[in-house]
Amino acid sequence: MAVSTDAPYVLVTGGTGFIGSHTVLVLLSQGFRVVVVDNLCNSCEEPLRRVEKLAGLSSRVPFHKVDLTDREGLRGVFQQHSIGSVIHFAALKAVGESVQKPLAYYRNNVAGTLNLMDTMAEFGVKNIVFSSSATVYEAVYEGLPLREDNPLGCTSPYGRTKLFTESVIRDTVDASEGVNAIMLRYFNPTGAHESGTMGEAPLQAFPNNLMPYVSQVAIGKLPEVHVFGSDYNTRDGTGVRDYIHVMDLAEAHVIALKRLAENHGYEIFNLGSGNGQTVLEMIRAMSEACGRDIPYKIDPRRPGDIDTILCEPSKAAKVLGFTVRRDLKQMCTDLWRWQQANPNGYE
Repeated sequence: MAVSTDAPYVLVTGGTGFIGSHTVLVLLSQGFRVVVVDNLCNSCEEPLRRVEKLAGLSSRVPFHKVDLTDREGLRGVFQQHSIGSVIHFAALKAVGESVQKPLAYYRNNVAGTLNLMDTMAEFGVKNIVFSSSATVYEAVYEGLPLREDNPLGCTSPYGRTKLFTESVIRDTVDASEGVNAIMLRYFNPTGAHESGTMGEAPLQAFPNNLMPYVSQVAIGKLPEVHVFGSDYNTRDGTGVRDYIHVMDLAEAHVIALKRLAENHGYEIFNLGSGNGQTVLEMIRAMSEACGRDIPYKIDPRRPGDIDTILCEPSKAAKVLGFTVRRDLKQMCTDLWRWQQANPNGYE
């Protein structure tokens, strides 16, 4: 689809990251104009070059290396571009790191959002989709699927920054006429673009998330997967989580963006499949995708981990018309295609 030359821009913060870059691609493919802001602390510009190629663009996606804590730098972006709405991804996101560096997380994630909301208000931008997280929910040990009205409570500074940010946005909506916001609380994104040219490229020596870790063991960069705990109350003793393909997730953000135009105020939606896989099931599925055994080692449980975390996705299906379209096999196949073609990520 041709990109409009006169429509307002969608500002995507954190748009060079894993989910952000895939969302930029979906936006462009549906005719939106996009401007990207990212401080590149956990990413690089290369994903945008690949987005441009996949989208068939003849020009560059406007990009600004700006930290959201830099108010004047952010104002400069709004001054340069006619922005009509925002999809907000930019955040530090490692749970363990947030415990070690809480002030950095509050400064970046919460203070950065305050600057963003202030700047949106200054320039009359009234619509925002916030990329939130299932970490905002109170830990539930019964293994019941989490609904949007479940009790909220966080076990890490990272989770609290997401919850505080939701509160900032909600209070802004309540206090402002015509402001609309959608919170998307998603669970465990994985997979990659089906072309194999875009995917998750963690900069850490040992990835924080399971599937990049598994894929790096499969490619031979790491010796084995460490499985934390085998005595949970699940079908094989390892933890159950709800995984969602990154392209499903990207498409959901664009669906939410379109809904903002209907002026529903403040809304919250869970994004997930409603079906969970154990850690060992994920390792086996990846092993089938790559055609080789993936070694793993059982280690003791980590503090704070629970048996099962599942999404109750019916609200998103009913209101947004969103359900996941890509299954576990496609997640692993796409992830393996990306990992094989890009063993060192975007380097």
